[in-house]
Amino acid sequence: MTTVSDALDLTVQHIDDRTAVVAVLGDVDLHTAVSLRANVSALLAEGVRHLVLDLSRTEYIDSTGLSTFIRLLHAAQRNDGSLRLAAVPERLERMVTMTGIAQLLPVHTTVDEALTAGPADSAAGEPGRTPG
Repeated sequence: MTTVSDALDLTVQHIDDRTAVVAVLGDVDLHTAVSLRANVSALLAEGVRHLVLDLSRTEYIDSTGLSTFIRLLHAAQRNDGSLRLAAVPERLERMVTMTGIAQLLPVHTTVDEALTAGPADSAAGEPGRTPG
């Protein structure tokens, strides 16, 4: 039997005034996607433009979670920003690739790679970011 959890722990690390890394711990699914969306929307409202979702500690992502990533990408783009995925666990890579999410959202091996990726590294063509 599958255990359903409504818990989603998010940790935000502000890299600078316009860039933040959101570490996602738990499942991104029907029960938790609203929390992720609300928290990232609040960051965008505060002026953060470039976001990296660190998925290294994400256990599971369902179709609601995947559509949430796309909605967050569009919200970031409306604010002249970007959204990147980083450290997608091996068990979730196939879902991200097979569903086409990787063609819409840049997917990076590490958070550092996502933060330093330039425009040519972007699957969706949004502006890249160099730290500094």
